[in-house]
Amino acid sequence: MSIILTDSDMRSDHAEKQRLPKISVIVPIYNGEADLLDLLGCLRMQTYPRDRVEYCLIDNGSDDRTSEILKSASRAGFTVHALSEPHIQSSYAARNVGIRAATGEILAFTDADCRPKPNWLEDLIAPFEESIVGLVAGEIRALPGDTLLEHYADLQQTLSQKHTLAHPFCAYGQTANLAVRYQVFEQVGLFRPYLTTGGDADLCWRILRETSWRLRCAEQAIVRHRHRATWAELRSQWQRYGRSSRYLHELHGVGLARDLSLQQYGYRLSRWLLKELPIATVRTLQRKGTLADMLSTPIGLVCAHAHEIGQRHAQLPPLAQQIEWLK
Repeated sequence: MSIILTDSDMRSDHAEKQRLPKISVIVPIYNGEADLLDLLGCLRMQTYPRDRVEYCLIDNGSDDRTSEILKSASRAGFTVHALSEPHIQSSYAARNVGIRAATGEILAFTDADCRPKPNWLEDLIAPFEESIVGLVAGEIRALPGDTLLEHYADLQQTLSQKHTLAHPFCAYGQTANLAVRYQVFEQVGLFRPYLTTGGDADLCWRILRETSWRLRCAEQAIVRHRHRATWAELRSQWQRYGRSSRYLHELHGVGLARDLSLQQYGYRLSRWLLKELPIATVRTLQRKGTLADMLSTPIGLVCAHAHEIGQRHAQLPPLAQQIEWLK
């Protein structure tokens, strides 16, 4: 049986699409040459109507081919604005450039090394049907990895929003997968441009603690992200988390994590060696576990120590307290 669409049907469909909120997707990029083509491919595959979305991609002072690729992307058949923030080396300063250039009602944030699923935008904006919703956090899952540390991070769901949404001080969503109403920025300001980590929590907390807007989670709005594959990358990641904790402590009074004592390190390693490792080894031999399960505690202690170092030595720069405003 064939279905014939009348002019009235097509006008109705067009009107329905026009009622959808316009979205501005904002992506800060620093030396993103290796990731940009894959990211652009994911953006091109979005199911959200193309005439209701624009992509603001901001080069944050890259010294690779990022700028060249962005200029080519602006001729790729969907709306791409190639922008630049060469003065402040901070992803939050770059996002502010995107926010100022955006024309959408909803601003969706992700990163250059993320891979949004085709229905990402469609699912991410759905909760905004509630008029009280000011921001929505989508889920972050791992890209397939081959190394021990990637398997460990996947096992721990390190990047999942479930951790930040359950933060004991106040929930927040990570900017790898976050959407915010444009009018919210008019009330609370933009990101702190000189902050280098923790800016997503800072923004969400200003919104949720200073206004009546609500946060929702869109579990089906998924982006995939690559886990750290080397020990140096892992330690750097957790040191950054430690610096973030210190900065948020100074900005919002959030409690700091206590350093583990030598006795605590010794207890956890002893418990791992005598109890956890034998159980995990048996499970691995039965093909019910992996090497990451066997070494989970030692790797976790490396992460904890790196977090301690980052938290202990970080000091919030005075400029990082500044908040930019739209006007």
